[in-house]
Amino acid sequence: MAYRFETEVVHGVHQSDPQTGALSMPIYQTSTFIFKDSEQGARRFKGQEAGYIYTRLGNPNTDALGKKIAVLEGYEAGLTTGSGMAAVANVIFACAQAGDHIIVDDTVYGGTHYLLEDEIKRIGIEVSRVDASRVETVARAMKKNTTLILIETPANPTLKLIDIAAIVEVAHQGKALVCVDNTFLTPYYQRPIEFGADIVLHSATKFIGGHGDVVAGVFVGKKDFIAKAYKIATHYGWTMAPFNAWLLLRGLKTLALRVEKSSQNAFQIAQWLEKHPAVERVYYPFLPSHPQYELAKRQQKGGGAIISFELKGGYQAGTKLMDSVKLCTLAVSLGDCDTLIQHPASMTHAGMSEDAMREAYITPGLVRLAVGVEHVQDLIEDLQQALHKI
Repeated sequence: MAYRFETEVVHGVHQSDPQTGALSMPIYQTSTFIFKDSEQGARRFKGQEAGYIYTRLGNPNTDALGKKIAVLEGYEAGLTTGSGMAAVANVIFACAQAGDHIIVDDTVYGGTHYLLEDEIKRIGIEVSRVDASRVETVARAMKKNTTLILIETPANPTLKLIDIAAIVEVAHQGKALVCVDNTFLTPYYQRPIEFGADIVLHSATKFIGGHGDVVAGVFVGKKDFIAKAYKIATHYGWTMAPFNAWLLLRGLKTLALRVEKSSQNAFQIAQWLEKHPAVERVYYPFLPSHPQYELAKRQQKGGGAIISFELKGGYQAGTKLMDSVKLCTLAVSLGDCDTLIQHPASMTHAGMSEDAMREAYITPGLVRLAVGVEHVQDLIEDLQQALHKI
């Protein structure tokens, strides 16, 4: 029987303990698994029999998490990794090798930027950075050896949107795959499979975990792609720990509740920020002032919990605001129950050159607010007193 999202996120791929009947899936905190005899061990190593061997190669907790995200996103299979960046690297390595070409949007998470510049180009994979919100620039960037288009939508941290269906059309004409980083919205608010995306990845550290206590990644796609990616992941040792998978499975049960509440808060705060005299501009997909508002309404089921806004006072105003908030927590990351605030120019993107920041639309006064589940009026009052000091 097919269930609605709120039910599926609680009950989907549920595994209770068959011996004790424990409701919560046990933590299989083990490095290795016992074979009943040498023949069984041989069969498992040869792939002739399903079963566990060694946690780097598979574990019930990590497998359950990968399957659950695949179900929620609508794909055949999923694979977990030790971090969101491991998921990004795993996808790239599964899609491209030396001599291949990939296209990446010009606005991406800082860690992805550094991976591309410091590692991916170094091993001989050609990278083109383009504004993927303009589909014609993607089409012009396509080459015969293009194997992957990697996008974030909404993009981090500017909340720029990308038309997934349009990018898929261009990519598939050239036989490239499309991977969507869906960290900001989760499958509760956006399902890229509905627009033809081949792969979806998450920094599971964020909304999937939801409590700021685990670092992890996950991605989903067709079975043959995940099988290929699995070999790469096990060779590099990008394995997620069983306890981390257990924490994520627990956090997932409240995903719909947390995302709904934090997004309601974010929408109210975004509306309030638009009217504040210290704020030059607010970027939030479900505000009519967002330049891609119509795309947001068509592609997303909600605005999400992330707001970016530009302060009139530039860099100094940004750092002053960081030092003046009391309830909002000065920290990177997002998707927690706590509201987190950060200033990209002085924090997450500080290592980028001025040209690189300008190309990624990271302006000196840009602030990113990852809204949590607190009472919205308390958050507004905290921002009010902090903005008053600028």
